[in-house]
Amino acid sequence: MSEPDSRHQGECFHCGLPVPPGSAYRVTIDGEPRAMCCPGCQAVAQAIVDGGMEDFYRHRTEKSERPEERIPDFLREVDLYDRPELQKSFVREEAGETREASLILEGIVCAACVWLNERQVKSLDGVLDFRVNYATHRARVRWDPARVQLSDILRAIAAIGYRAHPFDPGRQEQLFKREKKLALRRLTLAGLGAMQVMMIAIAMYIGDYQGMDADIRRFMRWVSLLIATPVVLYSAQAFFAPAWRDLRRRQPGMDVPVSLAIGGAYLASCWATFSGTGEVYFDSVTMFTFFLLTGRYFEMIARHKAGESAEALVKLLPASATRITADGREEVVTVNELAPGDRLRVRPGESVPADGTVVAGESSVDESLLTGESVPRGRAAGDALVGGSVNVESPLEMTVTRVGEDTVLSSIIRLLDRAQGEKPRVGRLADRVAGWFVLALLLLAVGVGGFWWWHEPESAFWITLSVLVVTCPCALSLATPAALTAATGRLTRLGLLTTRGHALETLARVTDVVLDKTGTLTFGELGLAAIRPEPGENRERLWRVAAALEAGSEHPIARAIRRDAPALGPAEAAHAVRQRPGLGIEGSVGGRRYRVGNARFVAEWVPGLEAAGREGVAEVLLVDEQRLLGRFELDDALRPEAAEAVDGLRRRGLRVHLLSGDAAATVDRVAGELGIEEHRGGLLPDDKLARIRELQDDGAVVAMVGDGINDAPVLAGAQVSLAMGGGTQLAHASADLVLLSENLLHLPEGIDVARRTLRIIRQNLGWAVAYNVTAVPLAAAGFVAPWMAAIGMSLSSLLVVLNALRLR
Repeated sequence: MSEPDSRHQGECFHCGLPVPPGSAYRVTIDGEPRAMCCPGCQAVAQAIVDGGMEDFYRHRTEKSERPEERIPDFLREVDLYDRPELQKSFVREEAGETREASLILEGIVCAACVWLNERQVKSLDGVLDFRVNYATHRARVRWDPARVQLSDILRAIAAIGYRAHPFDPGRQEQLFKREKKLALRRLTLAGLGAMQVMMIAIAMYIGDYQGMDADIRRFMRWVSLLIATPVVLYSAQAFFAPAWRDLRRRQPGMDVPVSLAIGGAYLASCWATFSGTGEVYFDSVTMFTFFLLTGRYFEMIARHKAGESAEALVKLLPASATRITADGREEVVTVNELAPGDRLRVRPGESVPADGTVVAGESSVDESLLTGESVPRGRAAGDALVGGSVNVESPLEMTVTRVGEDTVLSSIIRLLDRAQGEKPRVGRLADRVAGWFVLALLLLAVGVGGFWWWHEPESAFWITLSVLVVTCPCALSLATPAALTAATGRLTRLGLLTTRGHALETLARVTDVVLDKTGTLTFGELGLAAIRPEPGENRERLWRVAAALEAGSEHPIARAIRRDAPALGPAEAAHAVRQRPGLGIEGSVGGRRYRVGNARFVAEWVPGLEAAGREGVAEVLLVDEQRLLGRFELDDALRPEAAEAVDGLRRRGLRVHLLSGDAAATVDRVAGELGIEEHRGGLLPDDKLARIRELQDDGAVVAMVGDGINDAPVLAGAQVSLAMGGGTQLAHASADLVLLSENLLHLPEGIDVARRTLRIIRQNLGWAVAYNVTAVPLAAAGFVAPWMAAIGMSLSSLLVVLNALRLR
């Protein structure tokens, strides 16, 4: 690059405009500090340098546009996104200073675009993670604000020709509509042009056999040029623009050979038309532009369908909410204005606008889109409400506890984005192969063109075009993300949330399933299993007496006895109640003194009493001052679907294990009821982890299902882990999947989906490889015309996406 002369000392090195006096904006390019006129030019130039693209400045023929001239509204306003008050609505603060946000990307057209953006942003110092969901064009970025600002990330994306904005459901829907409208316009123009040029071409082909006047032939060539030109300049921009981006980054994608084929055929045809010699290929140019755009259009529609489940979650929250003011008035506010502590009214048919707690009213709430459970759940004062669920029956008043990125719905969407952004091992391999494949294709096209030019010059050009067009690494790159997106959508509708990219691949290979007991096979809280009155005593009366005595206690046994107990009469209130920690409660009901508690406690009044319940079942006894009145058996009840779920796992050829910290006798009883042969009780978390390691050492692929905080290390130790939806946040963070529905029957169904997903990924990759291995030799041998090559490539990509959609 030549040294700048005196005329350029006062010019911006990037755009060529005058540098304002006193400007301190500098970027080091080729080892020298270069003056910039504004922060926008500085940001773009620095992004170019950081991306290793300094050759851009060596080989350019004119100064670049100023960023604000190229995308004025975006770069002028991008610094606004760094303001804390604006970030509250879309940025989530994690532990320490780390921040996370969801972005929409404009300009994504293929899997190569995803790879390019991920590589560009991850190269920035301070960016901890950046993943793009190809199906939804949504990106999740994590960064350290002490080292990089969000505006820097947005500028870096703009520097390579894309645009990113903070995620907004309405805006994304507009982008999808705009993308569809633009694709339809390009497709329509290409289709009309292809039909017209093809009719002219047929007339010219007939003229070759029956004779045609030279002037008429020349006229038809000019008409074909006139019709084909807008097709190439407008419709084919869908290939030229991404190809130019790829070439600037020295990472050729599939659009590069396609653009070479279209551009080369068009220019050669123009030369033949101007000179009056040689062949024209306007029919091939317009036809394979049309066929390729058709394939890409249907692929786009399929991609939108594959991402429907994720987008349905995003749209659950309403735009507004009814807030109750301190003086009892109602006001309608946007959801973004809500804050913890606000009191809201949710009418029947309305969506709950944020996470919170019911303070007044009683109703049923539909959480089907969140958990996969179709039956509405009852909610009353004190119960939790999840933002995005729908109030079914009666008005509810609630207090907001979490808003924005802290809500359960936001965490679900984040986990889903992470899962769809991460690629399993087979997908990463396919991406690497696809990258080298394009380079090999270009070299092959050069070799094929040289061979035919030497042996049969008149066929060399169209055969080379066919080779460039017929191959399809897009199918390789799409094989995995298309299947993963469809599968995660299917699982989300089941209430099984995938949070890691490898989860489906690993779940499909599972050989052993390890189940925790408490909170997993059971509900995780004591319930009243049976009341056994002594002869002559009334069961309902004993229940009312025990409930009266336990009315003021928050002990789990007290809550279990009170739950669903018959209503107490006015004379059945307990008096002079005294609690003995670890033993029980005594007090007076209706003028008569009672004790309810363990055998040791009641034996002080009635000597010789002993527990007589079933092994592994908790028991409390009710006595008066003379005799035993009855026994209450309490147990952590099994989930009603537990036995069927365990049987379903066994039918799928899986070994089922039960590992629990509960007493061995309790675990033995539960395992017997469910038919689980491999079971152990009285285990600490380290003991569970050691048992899983034993299984893994024997070659097992282990799936662990648990819920509590003590399960977190065990969940992390298994090859794939599932946390129950009602479990702790730590368990969710450690798990690869979350069973939001808490329906164990969805576990064997999820394994079926995972196995089908892996099978479809392999089918897609197998088809992509088989197609290319077959199509390339046929094209190189001259058996595939350019228009046939365009159809073959389009159908190859489309088939991969449609095959993945079978998972839905």
